[in-house]
Amino acid sequence: MEAGGGRSPWLLLLALVLVRQGHFDGWPGFQEKPMSQENVNSTLNFFIQSYNNASNDTYLFRVQNLLRTQVQLTTGVEYLVTVRIGRTMCKRTGMVQSSLSCPLQSKKLKKSLVCKSLIYTVPWLDYFELWNNSCLED
Repeated sequence: MEAGGGRSPWLLLLALVLVRQGHFDGWPGFQEKPMSQENVNSTLNFFIQSYNNASNDTYLFRVQNLLRTQVQLTTGVEYLVTVRIGRTMCKRTGMVQSSLSCPLQSKKLKKSLVCKSLIYTVPWLDYFELWNNSCLED
């Protein structure tokens, strides 16, 4: 006796037919949508704190510009954000402080990065996770 014999190909075929006919179009994926100012502030503050905590740079970075936002609703909210960050004049100390009020570096130590990040949040619980982050020099 064959366990589950022959069911796999039929299930796969059924799944392909359903996808082909558009039965799974109800899940729109990421969409270009503006974030509320409150969500922008809390999400970007979380992002830059996470970046600074993981960075080995002598100086803190801060967000210069929000370049793009895409949103997907799941069990919470997933934000796919693209931001430009810059190196500040504030040196990191033992405990990473906020970089919001730090002026940006100029001349020799100036450095800008463009980062694309996937941030999961449950805003009503004030919960954030950085799922993915990739930065390139600007």
